[in-house]
Parts: sequence; structure tokens; C-alpha cells
Amino acid sequence: MQRIKIYDTTLRDGEQTPGVNLNFSEKLEIAKQLERLNVDVIEAGFPAASKGDAAAVQKIAQSVKNSTVTGLARCTQKDMDIAWEALKDGVNPRLHIFLATSPIHREYKLKMSKEQVVEQSVAAVKYAAAKFPVVQWSAEDASRTELDFLAEIVEKVIQAGANVINIPDTVGYGTPYDYGQIFKYLKQNVPSIDKVDLSTHCHDDLGMAVANSLAAVENGATQVEGTINGIGERAGNTALEEVALALRIRNDYYKADTRLVLQEISRTSTIVSKLTGMVVPANKAVVGANAFAHESGIHQDGVLKEKSTYEIISPELVGFSSNNLVLGKHSGRHAFTNRLEELGFVIEEDEVNELFAAFKDLADRKKEMTDDDLVALVLENKISKDDQYYQLVNVSVQSNENEHTATITLTNNNENITETGSAKGSVEAVYNTLEKMVDESVNLLDYRIQSVGGGRDALAQVFVKMRCADMDTSGRGLAQDVIEASAKAYLNAINRVLYLKENNESELVN
Repeated sequence: MQRIKIYDTTLRDGEQTPGVNLNFSEKLEIAKQLERLNVDVIEAGFPAASKGDAAAVQKIAQSVKNSTVTGLARCTQKDMDIAWEALKDGVNPRLHIFLATSPIHREYKLKMSKEQVVEQSVAAVKYAAAKFPVVQWSAEDASRTELDFLAEIVEKVIQAGANVINIPDTVGYGTPYDYGQIFKYLKQNVPSIDKVDLSTHCHDDLGMAVANSLAAVENGATQVEGTINGIGERAGNTALEEVALALRIRNDYYKADTRLVLQEISRTSTIVSKLTGMVVPANKAVVGANAFAHESGIHQDGVLKEKSTYEIISPELVGFSSNNLVLGKHSGRHAFTNRLEELGFVIEEDEVNELFAAFKDLADRKKEMTDDDLVALVLENKISKDDQYYQLVNVSVQSNENEHTATITLTNNNENITETGSAKGSVEAVYNTLEKMVDESVNLLDYRIQSVGGGRDALAQVFVKMRCADMDTSGRGLAQDVIEASAKAYLNAINRVLYLKENNESELVN
């Protein structure tokens, strides 16, 4: 059984999803969960993009011990030097460099000849290999590159010191057969190909990212790159959980598997979804709410008689559990902290008191606290401290037949600010008031609300996307009251912009 390495780029390619802005603590929490999932490689970011990105990559590299941490860099010494400073303290430091190879990129983006692309790639790999134990080189837009040229440059970068060769379907153009044939061609026409890992990185523009990745595995790929829940630019990336389950369930066909702890998939999906604000569709394979639901009477009858009639994946295999322990206002500190540990959270001693107080406060108002509630509570309280510029003190809305008036108090720099504003709707009144208070021009792009768990006392989780200060951003808010959750989501998005402006002052180097 061949072992396929899993390379997770949720924190780099996934964060390039429009409107997704993760702060430092959120990135670290996702990285820790990816380590529990047991991915082979975590691509933590693009260090040269900003000071904030470099600092986050550095902290993740220092914190993660059971997965390799890498960062992305262009084929320039400046990028690679910044990446080395961020990654050098990690376990087995690894660098991922890339340069486009397709005719359309050479002509219009790079304005470089084939010879110049080869020369720059070889020079970059040699420079990187002098610092990093493992160097991965990517042929951006490889799926639209001439096969003979692709084979030529791959051989030369291997000779220069590359350990991993990545063949991306950068714009999701490939079909499973054609993409698989690229790997087959390289295996047959690159003399040194057996010295390296061959990696696949697919985008989902035509809905074939997972199929293309599996076709690459069939034809010699030993590493699959992708993201949790398939998030990413445009239509997203390969959904790693789908690849992992396809290899496990159909190992009779693929003769391959991963080292992932599959029982961590559900929790990983939930954490990534909540922190990015990217809601998982109910019909999403493996992790969607309907993935194990059976509506048809015929299906229900079959499952009751024998699960395998209509269920090829057991819910327990990917971490869905029917043992959803219920806590309440009489639950003690030990039961609370023990359940958080069982849910995979590592809680520092100085955080326990604050979290337990928040739990007791909510439990006084909510009849039962399920695992979903606990996860939401921890994510709301534990990792939202990097961007607390504005904090909500109080919000109230008075309504009459024609108008809603919001009165809001915020704290900023230890000073309270109170303002009122009106609109035809209650949430609109809250947002009109907040816009005046934060002194920023805000364009709300999306507003979504969902319940956490069930029941009339369920928590409300609000997600917003907006454009503020020429930057797309997102935010989330959690509360029993929809109005309060809406205000928190708005402020969370604004605070992210302020955090990014303060911590990412250096733009991507040119």
C-alpha cells in the first residue's frame, strides 16, 4: 500500500479566498488542528507578503512539531531570505518556490523566454537548497505547459537540488485523463524523476479538482496538495478530506492511503468553517450536514437493515459522534475542561477561568450546552484577542411601525462611545450606527445567519463580508440574540481591517 503525503495549504491558498482574513491566533489554532489531523506538510503562508504573514509563519513553525511547516516564495533571493528567517526554527524547514511555465504566462505575465524561465528556476533552487533541507519547486500553470518543455525544466531543477516537484492545474483547466497523462509523461521522460516526490495541486474551476488529483495519484503522484473543505481562490482547491476518504474507501483500486487521523476530519472542517466564515454546504461530500442523512424511505429501510446498503462511509470514521455530551449550568469546571480536551482544544491555564466564566454565563441563559455550543464558545472567546480594537458594550434596538432606532455603546482605547442611528430594519439600523462610530466607509457584501445546534434557545452565528478601507474582509459574531451577534460580526470584520493595517504594513515585494 503506497502512502500518499498530504500537503495542506488552507492557511495560504485557502486564506486567499475573497473576504477571508485570519488573524494570528486563528491561524495558529488551525495549524494545531492540522497537526492533530496528522497532515504531512502545513503551508503556513507567504512570508514575503507582509510582516504579519512572516510573523505568523514563524510562530507556527516554532509551535508545530509533528508536521513539517513550509512557506511560499517566488524565485527571488529576497523572498527566500524572508522565508528562511520565518521557517529556520521549525522541524525540517522546507521551502516552496514557484515560477510560471506556460506559454500564456511566459508571454503576458513574465515576458520571459523558455531559457530565462529555466535559468531563474535553476538559480532559485540552488540558492534555496543551500539553506533548506527540502525544496519544493512548482511549475505554475503546468497543465497548460508544453510537455517537452515541462520535462526539460523539471529535470534541470531536480539536478539543481529540488526534492519535490509540484505540477499545478493552476486555473482548473485540466481533465482527469489529460492531467494524469502529464504525470505519466514526466515519469517516462524525466531521467531523475524517481529521486523526487511528484506533487499535485488542483483548482476546482470546472469542478474536477478532486478527480484530477486522484488521476495524478494513479499516474505517479506521491503528494496531494489542497485545503480543508476545498476553500481557496475562485472556485477553490482540492478538498483534502475527499481525497483522503477516496483513497481509504477505494484502496482496493488506488492501492494507496494517507497517514491522516480520519476521526479528526469533522472537527477540522468545523474549525476551518467557523474561523473563515466559509459555511460548508449541506450536500458537501464527507463533511456536509446531509452526508449521512437518509430521506428516502427505501434508503432508510436499507440502512436500518444493513448500513452498507446506502452508507459507504461511517459517520464515526470521520469524527461524527452520536455521543454529544450535554453540559449545563450545574456542570463543574472539571467536566467543562475535560470535555474541551476531548474536543481537541489545548487550553492554557490562564485561559480556563475566562472560558469557564463565559460558559457559566451562557449556561445560565441556555438550557443545554452541546459540543457544537462549546466549540463555538471557545472559538469566539479563545482566539479573538488579536483584533480587539472596538469592543461591544451594549446594543439595543427600539422599533415602531415605520422605523428602527439602534443605540450602541462601544469601547475603544478604554473609552466608551455611544451613538444612535435609524433605518427601516433593525440590523440595518445597527450597521448604520456602527458605521458612524468606526469612522470608516463600509460596503456590506454579504450577511448570513445560522443557528448553532437546535432549539429555540440556540446560539445565533452571524457571518458578514464587507469592503472597508479598500480591503475585503469578513467577520463573525456569536450570541443568543441575533442583533447582538450581528453587531459582533460587524465589529469583528472592522477589527480585522485595523489589525491587518497595523501588522501588515509592508506590501508584497515586487
